[in-house]
Amino acid sequence: MTVVDQTSRVTDPAVTAMVCEAISDASPRGIAAAVNRLIRADRLHVGVRLPTVRDLASQLGVSPATVSEAWQALSAVGAIESRGRAGTFVRSSSEPSRPVRYLSVGLAPTVGGLDLSTSMPDPHLLPSIEEGLRSLTSASLRWTTSYLDDPVLPALQAKFLESWPYRPERLVTVDGALDGLSRVIDQVVSIGDRVVVEDPGFPALLDLLDSRGAEIVPVEMDEQGIRVDALMEALRGEPVAVFLHSRAQNPTGAALTETRRDELAAVLKHSKAVIVEADHSGLIARAPDVSFGERIPDRTVHIRSYSKSHGPDLRLAALSGPADIVDPLMARRMLGPGWSSRILQSLLLALLDDPASQDCVMRARSTYRDRTENLSRLLEKQGVHVHPGDGVNLWVGVEDERSALLTLAASGIRVAPGSPFRVGSRGRDHIRVTSALLPDDPDEQGAIAAHIATSARVSPSPRGGVS
Repeated sequence: MTVVDQTSRVTDPAVTAMVCEAISDASPRGIAAAVNRLIRADRLHVGVRLPTVRDLASQLGVSPATVSEAWQALSAVGAIESRGRAGTFVRSSSEPSRPVRYLSVGLAPTVGGLDLSTSMPDPHLLPSIEEGLRSLTSASLRWTTSYLDDPVLPALQAKFLESWPYRPERLVTVDGALDGLSRVIDQVVSIGDRVVVEDPGFPALLDLLDSRGAEIVPVEMDEQGIRVDALMEALRGEPVAVFLHSRAQNPTGAALTETRRDELAAVLKHSKAVIVEADHSGLIARAPDVSFGERIPDRTVHIRSYSKSHGPDLRLAALSGPADIVDPLMARRMLGPGWSSRILQSLLLALLDDPASQDCVMRARSTYRDRTENLSRLLEKQGVHVHPGDGVNLWVGVEDERSALLTLAASGIRVAPGSPFRVGSRGRDHIRVTSALLPDDPDEQGAIAAHIATSARVSPSPRGGVS
């Protein structure tokens, strides 16, 4: 077995020969997969210079664009790195893949005042976990006696189905919406696969897809979700999956309507793409939970989080989908955490059944709506148009993102930068404001709106400051 480990600015002919021999499928995905296997098998060591795009394309009899796409996929998962004119090299596998976009959301200037950057629920509007725990008795708790017990409490599954938007083939629990997304990606996305996402999109999802080596195809949105014409164009690339929010889209608050769902479903029925719907806001969202599962149940995965409605520390979400996706997902999970804690499942069930907790969730939903709509109206009065979307955030257009962040920080207000959410062409700058965490005092809301409106109009100075 040939092993190449010397570092060189010139590609060793043995490397080119090894790579060509390993490639049986000369598609971008096939090339990327073959090179990745060589790296993981230690046949290509760290620092080895890979063939140039043109050289390898010539050897394989394919276009340079094909090899370039493979190199991009490998670079996205951290397997290789470009060093400009020096060439493309195998990268150290010991370097961890960091969630760059997700971490960037928290890079706004830190202030000691009001933090509207987190997309978290107001802790004062969450049901009482203490009361829920007191309601649990030995009779209501399901203690596991085997690693192979049913991973989902039947009573909790039945409670989920009472408000589920369609009748799924499988319905299980996972450790939050992001855990569900990660596990679905592991099942349906491979290195080099194309996937469709909303633009702007959820930073953590984008990081997950990057780490998987997927080619991300952004589609434009409006207030009803992804646009039909944009999806039609994206489907020409034969993506393996389409990721979207069913309601309260993060960051825009867009909510899928039944009409838009049906229009998109008419386009999607001609593709093979799996539709992955994230309902991050869950029961505190005002819009109905519209799902493609009502039209394309054999290719729809629906994930609903209970973090924003009942508490982030529960780390619970429900996931539904066809058996050919959910069964392998749960089988793989048996080799890791196995199941979501049945103690936490029992607690969530108690909260969902408790009238006082139900009233608390309804009050939170109403309060979040009022805070969002009030801030939108106040901004509108100051010439800043913002669509008051569903959920806990407002997506505010600004003249310059960095200037807006600095201006608000100087006023004691922290918000999230918009750039980590953008996927395609940058377009207008934005900031994301977690309106759910606003104070209810009208004067305080007015002052905050004035600061946001001012920040939206600040332009960068020629020297890099604000003006």
